[in-house]
Amino acid sequence: MNLNQIFTSQRTGNNPNTVASRTDFQRDFDRIIFSSAFRRLQNKTQVFPLPGSVFVHNRLTHSLEVSSVGRSLGSVIGEFIADNYKSDLTEESKNFYNHNLGNVIAAACLCHDVGNPAFGHSGEDAIASYFDRNENDLKPKFNDKEWADLVNFEGNANAIRVLAQQQNGKDAGGTQLTFATLASIAKYPCEAIAKKKGIIHRKKFGFFQNEKEIFLEIAKGTNLISESEEPYIFKRHPFVWLVEAADDICYNIIDMEDAHRLGIVSTADCQNLFFELVKSETDDVDRVKRKLDSIGNDNEKISYLRAKVINALINKSISMYKQNFDKILEGNLDKALLDIYKSENKALQDIESFSVEKIYNHKAVVEIENAGYNVMYELLDHFIPSILKSENQIKSYDTKALKLIPKQFIYEKGSDYQKVLGVIDFVSGMTDNYATDLYRKIKGIDIGMTM
Repeated sequence: MNLNQIFTSQRTGNNPNTVASRTDFQRDFDRIIFSSAFRRLQNKTQVFPLPGSVFVHNRLTHSLEVSSVGRSLGSVIGEFIADNYKSDLTEESKNFYNHNLGNVIAAACLCHDVGNPAFGHSGEDAIASYFDRNENDLKPKFNDKEWADLVNFEGNANAIRVLAQQQNGKDAGGTQLTFATLASIAKYPCEAIAKKKGIIHRKKFGFFQNEKEIFLEIAKGTNLISESEEPYIFKRHPFVWLVEAADDICYNIIDMEDAHRLGIVSTADCQNLFFELVKSETDDVDRVKRKLDSIGNDNEKISYLRAKVINALINKSISMYKQNFDKILEGNLDKALLDIYKSENKALQDIESFSVEKIYNHKAVVEIENAGYNVMYELLDHFIPSILKSENQIKSYDTKALKLIPKQFIYEKGSDYQKVLGVIDFVSGMTDNYATDLYRKIKGIDIGMTM
């Protein structure tokens, strides 16, 4: 890939750039911060149930921390590219890598989770399984590619939709971010049918059929390498590995710290796991031990080690990105940066294994996943049958159900596929509390007027 052609300030919605004190890529960051989709992340589950007597991370605080890590990664790598490839770069490109790659990665990290529904991955599973479990009734209404979108619903693809599509009655281009930022969150740059066709191994996909033309514009504007046009499959953009690394660093480590604060993980276990990783990456273990011994509060001990671990993983990610830079530019790196590191570092393997056993399968986590799955499934079941009825089929209860959906999510003149996506937009955009509250009301569990 040509380093001069993988970034652009072109935006969705044909929104012209304006002369301002901020760069176009700084404006991306600010637009995301002030967007309602980002604001709703404050009440979406990261791992542990919300709210609680002990503060734990939600999707918003997680995204802010990922963005902070991402800015560090982007800034260092930008300088690396500007210094080591200067003979290949235009002056504009040198300026971008020196001053704006950090802004692009920070903005992309900030919005990487905006497509995730309430209740974490169980919310995604509920949406996908709703269509799978109702295949006989629903599948005939959609073509194969549309059905693949629905039965494999995916938060990554939904993020592109949330950020770039035009809602009913709103501006074209959604949040109107630059193509550079949007390309940086496309971890799986293919359409859903690619998974079914088996042309390439893809666990997930990156865009819905409704946003295919938007994604093709993004791919063209950032010169993504094409692997196939039927179905559409692209190689990852080089910036994606930095966003992915920032996310992996934070959730691997912060989830452990949250579990410690909640008493799910003992201080001894958490301290030992973190210390072993720090020890594997520092030449001054004695100084770390002395600092730990000087801290009397258990939470502060873990916070100190967490900071040391994150710093170590940032440095390793930077090193591995540099080592694999040629493969990354060619689109031929087949592992996430932290996965490469994990294969050679037992301490990180131990943290992941411990997290799966003791945290992600903890009763409180499994309970919220089960509850969230049922809430999201039942909400879809309340709205989707009604939205798909023709005018002569619709009953009074269908009309009442649809009155609960805000107008920007109703596409009366759209296809069945577009109408269903509108309902999914409404349900997937809900916070945990709002989804639970609406579920209780439509099921008759809570009756009464609230303002």
